[in-house]
Amino acid sequence: MNDHQLAARLASEAGELLVDLRAELSGQRLAPFAVGARGDAAAHDFIVGALHQHRPDDMVLSEESMDNRRRLEHNRVWIVDPLDGTREFSIPGRTDWAVHVALVADGAPVAAAVALPAQGMILATEPAPPTPVAADPPRVITSRSRPGRLSRHIADNLGATIVQMGSAGAKAGAVINGEAEVYAHASGLHEWDLCAPAAVAAAAGLHVSNLNGAELRFNKSDTYVSDFVICHPDFADAVIAG
Repeated sequence: MNDHQLAARLASEAGELLVDLRAELSGQRLAPFAVGARGDAAAHDFIVGALHQHRPDDMVLSEESMDNRRRLEHNRVWIVDPLDGTREFSIPGRTDWAVHVALVADGAPVAAAVALPAQGMILATEPAPPTPVAADPPRVITSRSRPGRLSRHIADNLGATIVQMGSAGAKAGAVINGEAEVYAHASGLHEWDLCAPAAVAAAAGLHVSNLNGAELRFNKSDTYVSDFVICHPDFADAVIAG
């Protein structure tokens, strides 16, 4: 299978594993942090094990493992978030969590998938989702648990409404699916939070960049991402200028 197919398969199968695990743990009266920890570990072990089997010469950067700095010397690096939205996963009934699997070559994503397992959805770079139709007025996504001033500022500039949501993958997925027009963030994320969603969004014809319009690059020495925007192209100029 090619890299696009592998990314989609691993994200999908890890998502199915997490759905089953969540159901299994629901009757055990575990603390939410314990549920999340079990999910993080199980999805990580599955994805990393599969990548070692199918792409043994590639490097892997995962949120759930120590950073192997040898990745900086490699052309092909898989960047994965085995469970994006651990907090949301641990809350019964929440669907805004995701699985991210992306392949980066020379600093740019070349294949990726975002699974939204509780929504029964897989978004991938091949076949790419269609570019959504923008709504009027537009909708701007902000965090449910940590609403940001940036989102409110953008919403005020665009005359937009605010949509609250959990994980980064779910937020990006909402823009890809036409449930919102703008997802912007000013701090607090790492490459594994953003790489796969950004790749799928770009494949769908959406605008993806830093807030100043610069191209996003991945597999950097510092995995921290200072800021970014994923939005419908109709609103890119206004968001960047604002």
